[in-house]
Amino acid sequence: MQGSPHPADVTPPAAARATIAPRSAGAHGAMRLAALAAVLVGLLQTAAPAVAADLPIFDAHVHYSHDAWATLPPKEAVALLRKAGLKRVMVSSSSDEGTQKLFAEAPDLIVPSLRPYRTRGEIGTWVRDESVIPHLDSRLAKHRYVAIGEFHVYGADADLPVMRRVVELARRDGLLLHLHGDADAVERVFRQDPGARILWAHAGFASPADVRATLRRHPMLWADLAFRSDPATDGRVAAEWRDAFTEFPARFMLGTDTFSPERWWYVPEHASWARRWLADLPTGVAEGIAWRNAEAMLAARRPPIAP
Repeated sequence: MQGSPHPADVTPPAAARATIAPRSAGAHGAMRLAALAAVLVGLLQTAAPAVAADLPIFDAHVHYSHDAWATLPPKEAVALLRKAGLKRVMVSSSSDEGTQKLFAEAPDLIVPSLRPYRTRGEIGTWVRDESVIPHLDSRLAKHRYVAIGEFHVYGADADLPVMRRVVELARRDGLLLHLHGDADAVERVFRQDPGARILWAHAGFASPADVRATLRRHPMLWADLAFRSDPATDGRVAAEWRDAFTEFPARFMLGTDTFSPERWWYVPEHASWARRWLADLPTGVAEGIAWRNAEAMLAARRPPIAP
């Protein structure tokens, strides 16, 4: 798909031009239509990569944690995001200071999300650490966010007191929950708050069929595709994922997941890779996954509960 000519540079091949010349009165119309159809198919095939190359992207899964600050200062990080052609970027960090550094550098680009972790080491312990709640409460009072997360929670841990309180904070402030976990955890959170909005990180690393089944049950559930290579190979969308995108064209979005400093250098490459396979989808579906779905998800915010 790379290196295809722009549609304006495409001319019918010699064989097609030859068929347009009349051979008989009866065959002329059919031959002309067949040749025209062949040319139009060629135009569509070459137009898709050209359109995809300019497709803006909302990256819904980026981290700028403390171990990235020294190697990639905020100004350079923002330059890398812009180089990738990103329209907006939802960022959460360990600690939240990283998100605030990027937001101060590029408020037009960065969409802040509040992660519960103050350091990377809390990923496996936070859900049993009651000190997380006053930390979140103080940050929510000090800064503006669109979400709480990304956080890791699985199965019955989603019903622990700390997680329940996180769900309450999101409800209170009208925030999205960016949940990294299994379908069981998703179900438990929705039982706690049926009106919650959840972005399911990595689509739960579940199969396309299981993702579709969970999306059917919950109209306020979205899924990011961060750190997943299975949606496409060589620019062609896998059949199972095509079915998922077709059934739920408004519920999927892109993400890079810069979980380590090294992953930051992958951001432009990931954006280019995503644009290649998005070109294999209908334009409306591709634009939804690229950026429209993320914008719509944030616009669906519930009003905060009045104090």
